[in-house]
Amino acid sequence: MSENDLFPVPSQSPSRVSPANLPGITPDSTSTLQRILLENHQKWHCFFNERGFHNHCSHHLLATWSLGADSAILEAAYKRGSAYQRPAFKSPQSISAQNLHDHLGDPNYYDAYLQFFKEAVREKGTKAVLEEYVFSPQANFVQDKGDKQPEMLSRFVGGLLHPFIHAGYGTEFGLPGMVMEGLSQMAVHEANTSAIITPNLFTKSTTDRGSGHNTHAFSIVARILKDSRFNGKKPSDQFMMFRDTMNQHGEALAQYVSEWTLDMSDPGEVERKVEEIAWTNAIIYGLAVGQKMDRLTRISSSNMHLVTSSLFLPSLLAYLSPTSQEILLRAYFVTSLSWWVARGRPAFSIPAFFNNTTAHPPPSGPLPTPHPDSLLSSPPAQAITPNPWLPIIETSITHPDDHLPKLQRALAHYSRVYGTRSSGLSDFRETELAGAEVLDGSLFIRVAGLTAERMGRVREGKKPIEWDRKGFYSA
Repeated sequence: MSENDLFPVPSQSPSRVSPANLPGITPDSTSTLQRILLENHQKWHCFFNERGFHNHCSHHLLATWSLGADSAILEAAYKRGSAYQRPAFKSPQSISAQNLHDHLGDPNYYDAYLQFFKEAVREKGTKAVLEEYVFSPQANFVQDKGDKQPEMLSRFVGGLLHPFIHAGYGTEFGLPGMVMEGLSQMAVHEANTSAIITPNLFTKSTTDRGSGHNTHAFSIVARILKDSRFNGKKPSDQFMMFRDTMNQHGEALAQYVSEWTLDMSDPGEVERKVEEIAWTNAIIYGLAVGQKMDRLTRISSSNMHLVTSSLFLPSLLAYLSPTSQEILLRAYFVTSLSWWVARGRPAFSIPAFFNNTTAHPPPSGPLPTPHPDSLLSSPPAQAITPNPWLPIIETSITHPDDHLPKLQRALAHYSRVYGTRSSGLSDFRETELAGAEVLDGSLFIRVAGLTAERMGRVREGKKPIEWDRKGFYSA
């Protein structure tokens, strides 16, 4: 496998519930994407500064390409994103099977780990490498290592899930280079989820439901909302908030997620649990709107990542054994809930949200006048914007923020696969989450519309706005 083979023409995901690419993709945009992905791979480090902030160039490019962006947009996105990247550099020494665990968490060894995982993926393939180096017990807890454990899965979902996201782009689009980069990112991240990803996760299966009762992800959220131990005070240091949450609440969060039922003997269970997480993370992000239910007053950067990352569960799970599928689902869910708690665990009212938002958000700026002979000339919203997703996607493609197209792509996909859902169905109604019976498939367009408004519809002339990083704290 040559360097050029690391980024072939993107292929369809191995999972049927992964996103479909939108029309607009051309041979020119595809060749531009491949060229830039290879340049990004060869030229830049995975962190653009000493604090471990992530290089998002490839994420931005793949999301906008998938949404139908042309070459000019891809070039502009890369020019903007690469302007502040940190050049790649050679590591002090190489990494082999013998010293694989000796330099974990050290960004100076990113290049060495990249060379190691290049050879591993070339030799063994993505499936075998994920199983061996991320999900096997020996990749996480070794008997003679004492306190210095490799904890590869903790690193995989560390850094606000960025190694997981990066490798997920690789499995979704069939790009070995993205898988290799994601695993190398994993290796140089800290293992900061030790309190929630414990040895029990690799030795104890929880597939037996006992009485046959299904504990839904919504019920786990409801229990955490009622638990006063999680009432959060604003952290003195934003960069320590997740670590503080692990120290103070990790054990309790792990216990709650152990109550979430998974029956891996059921062929449909994985897709059902992926759906539970998709709805849960969309609610955590989209309904945290403070007191003003008609707009997103706090558009959380952390919670946004819970939506964008959830998109990659289907394609990653498709590469894993049933045992590893359960491990990943639990690790991902507890990590998501931990970030929610770290950001203040804001309460939300589902009925109020639906009463105060629209399932047909209009675009901003000057609007056309429909011809009287058009199928619908009134009401204006439906006549001018027959499909509200289209202007949202268009303004996301051209928005300067590299996370917005990723978020709207995820919400649009969930609208496609879950948008037909009616309110009042028993599986939501019978959970412990107050108001869950009100939820229907319009959730995703409502959240996307509020997001587009809050972030600024730049295509229509609005000023771009940045994400909120203040959190939702009671004191």
